[in-house]
Amino acid sequence: MLSKLLPVILLIIGTGGGIGAGIMLAPEPEVHEAIAGEAHQAPPAEEEAHAEGEAPQYIYVKLANQFVVPVVERDELSALVVMSLSLEAVDGMSDQIYALEPKLRDTLLQVLFDHANMGGFRGAFTRSDVMRPLRTALREAAQREIGTDIKDVLILDISRQDV
Repeated sequence: MLSKLLPVILLIIGTGGGIGAGIMLAPEPEVHEAIAGEAHQAPPAEEEAHAEGEAPQYIYVKLANQFVVPVVERDELSALVVMSLSLEAVDGMSDQIYALEPKLRDTLLQVLFDHANMGGFRGAFTRSDVMRPLRTALREAAQREIGTDIKDVLILDISRQDV
């Protein structure tokens, strides 16, 4: 009799413990509302530089194909990193970006190859202290090719496939 009741009792205790842990560890809703309220009150630093009433208009231009970067270790291919990038630019720049896309892709690929050759895609390569220099280098390369109307390079997707 006890052997039949024991699994049921353990199931009830486990379910109750899981629900209790979920309730205890859930964030307070007031914290999220306070954070969201602060984010809407403080304008971004770039917008503060513009005259009052003049808000910059940005567009996001997704580059057509993914970037495939080989990771070579000891003269052998060890992994492939696949990335999708998008550009944040001033409104009206999409035609110029698409017209210069082959040259831009070449420049961005060179930055990605350099990052891979320096070991940037080894280990925990998505850590912010590893990604920050890559994002900066990509932005600077895009600005060299197209101009300062490029505000940022966004990494939409990134994955690493070991071979």
